[in-house]
Amino acid sequence: MDKTVNLIKLSVGTEGVEDLLQWQQTRQAQSEDGLPRHVTRMWPKREAEILNGGSIYWVIKGLVQCRQKVLRLDEVTGSDGIRRCAIVLDRQLHRTQSVLRRPFQGWRYLPPEDTPPDLPEGRETDDALPLELNRALAEIGVI
Repeated sequence: MDKTVNLIKLSVGTEGVEDLLQWQQTRQAQSEDGLPRHVTRMWPKREAEILNGGSIYWVIKGLVQCRQKVLRLDEVTGSDGIRRCAIVLDRQLHRTQSVLRRPFQGWRYLPPEDTPPDLPEGRETDDALPLELNRALAEIGVI
């Protein structure tokens, strides 16, 4: 059976899921074919597992709040001549149940059994809870 693994990444400077969406619609955040991407220095060693249905889970303001399917990994070279990895993502963001996550550098692997579930169909557009209430509920395990 083929294995799948996900990635988890902090979305630094993002205030909410809508901010992430807006950023990904800017030209500098897109691959040549217009898909959103995140460029990182490190190339994932577990590439085959990521591309076997993996997603990137975004941590915004200390909470995992959404995910995007990883479509491919592109090699890009920066203006400094250094090879980097562009993680190319599906345009669709899936909101997830909020889960507290401490800050960390770069990206990390996230096994499927540790991923928060997607919000139920129809709840993706519900008004978000205030950040502090969301965090408090996550801390006590309610969400």
